[in-house]
Amino acid sequence: MREILGRRRRLLFRRKRGPVQLRAALTYAAEWQWPVLPGVGLKAAGSRGDRGRGCACPDPECVVPGAHPFDPGILAATTDEQMVRWWWTNRPTAPIVLATGGRAPCAVSLPAVAGARALSALDRMDMRLGPVVATPTRWSLLVAPYTLEQLGELLFVKDCVPSSLRFHGEGGGYLVLPPAEAGTGQVRWERAPLPGSAAPWLPDVEAVVDALVEASTSAPDGGSRLAY
Repeated sequence: MREILGRRRRLLFRRKRGPVQLRAALTYAAEWQWPVLPGVGLKAAGSRGDRGRGCACPDPECVVPGAHPFDPGILAATTDEQMVRWWWTNRPTAPIVLATGGRAPCAVSLPAVAGARALSALDRMDMRLGPVVATPTRWSLLVAPYTLEQLGELLFVKDCVPSSLRFHGEGGGYLVLPPAEAGTGQVRWERAPLPGSAAPWLPDVEAVVDALVEASTSAPDGGSRLAY
């Protein structure tokens, strides 16, 4: 009986994924004015014997399976409600890809284990954070938009920055938003945006990087806990 109920729940979840993806994409694009586009997604289950975990793009060595733009490319990202509806009506389970930079949020990401520890350290520092996107391998802290010049100046004055940090900004940067499934697993909110129509508040990148560097360098192990 439990197995039957479990199958019914999985089938119901699959049926809901399409509308859920569309509603989320419309929230990001139409309500929050975040430019989005559909990601490439994963191969169908059983395709070429990869059990559905391989990327649907032509690259057999894809390092971000399912979690990147392909067709259309990143420059097609839009906030147009009609275009978003068309995309996700035709590809109801496609991942939602945010084109970072410009007026859209940027992000700072780090490996999942280090991310969990870093968030705990930032909470102890009473650091106000915005939404945090989590996958089984990396956590991404959304930050206010910044330019490449701002980022360069910020990093230039630092004595040390954890090598595990990645920056998703303008100039072709992107980030997969929940709900989605990538080759590494489910994409979810570790810190979800507060409910409502207003776009989420975002901290400045300077504050986040300063806090991450402080949390790293003040650690008993000299910061290696962030260098995963």
